[in-house]
Amino acid sequence: MTHQRDEISRLRRELPWVKLEKNYEFDGPNGKETLSDLFNGRSQLIIYHFMFGPDWEEGCTSCSFMADHIDSTLVHLAHRDVTFVVVSHAPIEKLQAFKNRMGWKFKWLSSFNSDFNYDFHVSFTKEELAKGKVYYNYEVAEFPIEEGPGTSVFYKEDTTGNIYHTYSSFARGGDLMLNTYNFLDLVPKGRDEDGLAFSMSWLRYHDRYDDKYQLDTKSGYPHPKVSDCCSEGHHS
Repeated sequence: MTHQRDEISRLRRELPWVKLEKNYEFDGPNGKETLSDLFNGRSQLIIYHFMFGPDWEEGCTSCSFMADHIDSTLVHLAHRDVTFVVVSHAPIEKLQAFKNRMGWKFKWLSSFNSDFNYDFHVSFTKEELAKGKVYYNYEVAEFPIEEGPGTSVFYKEDTTGNIYHTYSSFARGGDLMLNTYNFLDLVPKGRDEDGLAFSMSWLRYHDRYDDKYQLDTKSGYPHPKVSDCCSEGHHS
């Protein structure tokens, strides 16, 4: 399996690159930043598409689980010419507040005033959802919510400044980055999710586990609570 994974990684690196023609701009903790700025002097950029809708009160529980694995790896990635950032659809003020609550240190930016999430098929309009199916994870299928998770990778040429989209994965493609699952796969019970209506229903925000923790095996995906503050954001 290890050798097969090495071969898959090699084939992934041989996928065709797509040159980006649009200059995406994001809202960051220090103001506006372009996609080019996000590379921060390096040639490779990983963006995690964190599910956090403009009117949600909190970020997605599963994406928060993923985010718990990021901070400790940033210094290692930086020394391999890789910058890692997180992008969500919610306004920057919401992202900053939730980040502070969770104690994360990674760079988190908002695409609220950009087409970025729509162009990379991780945000969907009410009109798209009303049709019953959306384009996500390289297929047209039913999708239960207006935001989806994923990871996108980019390369920036040093001489021209051209930016290329080299890879994206969605849905269970994120398993590779969830080291907690990798550890669980080693133990006798494994992930122990077979009897759950929603496989990750056992999961909580890391500040919400306590002695009263109980697992409801019949609970489905925890749809986020919404507020009245925001619309869908920019979409041309």
